[in-house]
Amino acid sequence: MGSFDHNPIIEMRNIEKHFGPVIALNGVSFDVRPGECHCLLGDNGAGKSTFIKTMAGVHKPTKGEILFEGRQMSFDSPRDAMEAGIATVYQDLAMIPLMSVTRNFWMGREPVKRFGPLMFMDFKTANEVTMSEMRKMGINLRSPDQAVGTLSGGERQTVAIARAVHFGAKVLILDEPTSALGVRQTANVLSTIDKVRKTGIGIVFITHNVRHALAVGDRFTVLNRGKTLGTAQRGQITPEELQDLMAGGQEMVALEGSLGGTV
Repeated sequence: MGSFDHNPIIEMRNIEKHFGPVIALNGVSFDVRPGECHCLLGDNGAGKSTFIKTMAGVHKPTKGEILFEGRQMSFDSPRDAMEAGIATVYQDLAMIPLMSVTRNFWMGREPVKRFGPLMFMDFKTANEVTMSEMRKMGINLRSPDQAVGTLSGGERQTVAIARAVHFGAKVLILDEPTSALGVRQTANVLSTIDKVRKTGIGIVFITHNVRHALAVGDRFTVLNRGKTLGTAQRGQITPEELQDLMAGGQEMVALEGSLGGTV
């Protein structure tokens, strides 16, 4: 992590989420600091999606508190979370394949030009910004009119990430961004994550792939059946230990001493 402020941007404390009699989250604590990639690992059914939806304002926690930049927050909707600076890139990406990269980049936030009472989308500005933001992420588009459907899976992820960064995300939640990608595409997305982290944005990287997590993560929290098994820092845990935790669910006992206040 660079020389950023070490206070968490967002802190989730003892979050519980009940759906009727089902307890999806049972006292999960997690925080993200500026310029950090905090990986949230767990197998399917561990509670990862419920947790990120709670962080992103989709679900309200049944119990527990959310602090954003030190202030207690209660998000009533995803829009509230977005306005605070929490951007989520979901696996399905919510993009329109037949529309251009520029249209997808600006969707719902188009820059406009006025001619008297008329308003038009300012395509010149939109195209220039799109091309330059994508270049910063290491992708040179053929043209801003290129349809999103012609991009690879990794490039589409990068469009979504670049869009979130451009519109002021302070925390970027990435939901399994590498799960459907080949080796080269995965490497590109991981390097994009690294670039974004270096700008001081806090990243929550949800994955069940230990190798991908270890490639970019600063801290690792394992979720199992709605509970966290602890949080380890880079260099404190081996790939085998992480894999075992995800599979078996023993607490991070051996690491307890060194994990002090990180959970």
